[in-house]
Amino acid sequence: MKAVVIHAAKDLRIEERDVEPVGPGQVEVAIEAGGICGSDLHYYNHGGFGTVRIREPMILGHEVAGTIKALGEGVSGLSVGDRVAVSPSRPCNDCEYCLKGQQNHCLNMRFYGSAMPMPHIQGAFRQRLVAQAWQCHRVEEGVSIHEAAMAEPFAVTLHAVARAGALTDKRVLVTGCGPIGALAIIAARAHGAREIVATDVMDAVLKRALDIGADRVINVADNADQLSAYSANKGYFDVQFEASGNQSAVRSGLEVLRPRSTVVQLGLGGDVSIPQNMVVAKEIEMKGTFRFHEEFGLAVDFINKGRVDLKPLLTGTFPLNEAVTAFETAADRTKSMKVQLAF
Repeated sequence: MKAVVIHAAKDLRIEERDVEPVGPGQVEVAIEAGGICGSDLHYYNHGGFGTVRIREPMILGHEVAGTIKALGEGVSGLSVGDRVAVSPSRPCNDCEYCLKGQQNHCLNMRFYGSAMPMPHIQGAFRQRLVAQAWQCHRVEEGVSIHEAAMAEPFAVTLHAVARAGALTDKRVLVTGCGPIGALAIIAARAHGAREIVATDVMDAVLKRALDIGADRVINVADNADQLSAYSANKGYFDVQFEASGNQSAVRSGLEVLRPRSTVVQLGLGGDVSIPQNMVVAKEIEMKGTFRFHEEFGLAVDFINKGRVDLKPLLTGTFPLNEAVTAFETAADRTKSMKVQLAF
């Protein structure tokens, strides 16, 4: 089979790899669609992120969906020919965090396409993937396999919503309208948000944010005063989903949040400085959110039942042999929201 393998920054290759044997409780999936994620781009552009570095060749990718081609012994509930979205979350279910129901913090997590451990955890951008049957969630007829491949990033935002708490009748601010910020808009609306305002520094992504359900968008590079107006009377918003990882977005969000509001940090960045006195005076809760686990099945269910429409976020699909072009396109925010590979 062919696989998309990163060797170092800007060194992405299509290589031949052996297909793994199908063991008990496993299925072989012919991968058909795979979405390029922010972490994939960090590996491609920089050879890693933070202290995480590529130290050996690694297959990239973790946002995938395809069709089951073979079943291992003991598999039930799935059939050859079923289309499935595959969760990349593979916790050990035996460590202290898994036993607490916090599988996203598993001490022995084997998340597809991760250079955190050594040897690296190989990813899912390959023509054949052997997965555990419980990772596979059936995709209904009529649902695009490309939309199904967006279940993974959507699950990320569903976990963020769970961290925020009830959103019914809440006013929500989303800062950063890349793929995760856009999906946070969709997730917040699906969970009953009353009003959603989105900010970014690029008009192209803000237009898409309006298309998918934001009530108002603000280009803070050109019109920062429009956001500042929400700071009157100690603030306006009940929840901020911060998806940019930018210090100025964090600080400006704190200024327009109401007392006893919540910040959920989705975006990854470096160390940031925050106005601590404001956090204290407004009694603001600041929460991190990391990956997901049980939310993956919920994401697929939302997609299957048509409760959300993720298709407008797909801005490009490239064949496997054009993987480098796909990655370069995905890195260009003026052109792209979500770019996928077709296997």
